[in-house]
Amino acid sequence: MVTFLVALAIVGWVAVVVLGSQAYFRGEQSKPIHERNWNSDSFETIAEVVTGSKTDYTERVPGFVANDAYASRSL
Repeated sequence: MVTFLVALAIVGWVAVVVLGSQAYFRGEQSKPIHERNWNSDSFETIAEVVTGSKTDYTERVPGFVANDAYASRSL
């Protein structure tokens, strides 16, 4: 009985880790991104392995404006 409960706990933990990773990377693939992180190859690789899908840059909008304070030279 104890072996069954331990096995059930391990299977449940693995399921939570897998589902949590999927949710995190799918969320990150779709939310706005800052210019300095736009071409992150390491994120792309990990996200594609975890979710099994490439990031669709037609849906992923930049989280910056070309003339924001970060990029402005006139301040």
